[in-house]
Amino acid sequence: MRRKDLEILLQSLDRFQSPKPELEQYSTPAVIAAEMLFEALARGHIEGRKVLDMGCGTGLLGIGAALLGASAVVGVDKDPIALEQTKVNAVKAGVDIDIRQADVDIFSEKADTVIMNPPFGAQRRGADRPFLSTAMHCAPVIYSLHLSQTEAFVQRYVVREGFTAEVLKRYKFGIPYMFEFHSKAKKDVDVTLFCILKIGVFE
Repeated sequence: MRRKDLEILLQSLDRFQSPKPELEQYSTPAVIAAEMLFEALARGHIEGRKVLDMGCGTGLLGIGAALLGASAVVGVDKDPIALEQTKVNAVKAGVDIDIRQADVDIFSEKADTVIMNPPFGAQRRGADRPFLSTAMHCAPVIYSLHLSQTEAFVQRYVVREGFTAEVLKRYKFGIPYMFEFHSKAKKDVDVTLFCILKIGVFE
């Protein structure tokens, strides 16, 4: 599958029907999701691997991983409504996704690769930290989006757990008007895609 074909397919999937502001449920733009997945694919971290989509929302990243040949995909989210939408989207895309309704703080299932777009922390500062911590305990490879202004923090944070964080790409992440407190029709947020690897595993 070409990257553009994956982007078009992901764009056709349904987004959040009733997004919750406290969970920062902003769908990953299809073009960014496709690029994330192809970055991971090129490094051998998708095909034939068990992939965990943490905070999966409506399942775009996990579904994309399944389409690119992951041996198994697990989608984890605390919101049951979002998980129902993940199921619908997986059927629409013709892939199988194992669904887990769980709080990220207590999730512990092992995988080869985590790919995620955690909360940026706009509503609750540090909201991405539990996702990072759990991801590092679940897999030796993580692809994750974070606010670009937190790059130095992310790199320091993962080193304490024996990981390194490489900056792969930076994006303008478009957030459409979704909630009453939004003042603009669309806001672009600067985000960074990291490849986070456990030290010693890939040397």
